[in-house]
Amino acid sequence: MRSAAGPFLLDTHVWIWLFEGTAGQLDARTVARLERAAADDQVHVSAISVWEVAMLEAAGRLTLACDTHAWVDRALAQPGLVLSPLSPAILVESTRLPGRPHGDPVDRMLIATARVTGATLVTRDRSIRRYGQAGHVRILAPRAGSRRSSRGEVRRPDP
Repeated sequence: MRSAAGPFLLDTHVWIWLFEGTAGQLDARTVARLERAAADDQVHVSAISVWEVAMLEAAGRLTLACDTHAWVDRALAQPGLVLSPLSPAILVESTRLPGRPHGDPVDRMLIATARVTGATLVTRDRSIRRYGQAGHVRILAPRAGSRRSSRGEVRRPDP
């Protein structure tokens, strides 16, 4: 069954935040929306995000709680999460995006995946959001959620 918004494709940072349960990175409304979509297997992660996680970890820009292979296996095993392959159509589309797309090849493949599969790309990346505002790809731009300090006050997440 397809959700009303169609499938959601998670940008790599959103996938990491959801799996890690990183407090304050995503607003409760977005998380609830993704949970509803996951119930219908409508939350997708691109194969290129697996590569990006491994590259970030190898470069020391991302610290994972366990071995990268194990992290990826566990993160992909989440209920309702679907691995979206890099098809020839997606790879070709990534080289022919309309307008002025982001120059990062990973972001181009995520945009192309969303366009080819009819998914809404969930991202907080400013460049991708601007591209979506130009009408080239559907975007869901979650806000940073609030979190409670140890004294119970609500505060905005650190930048």
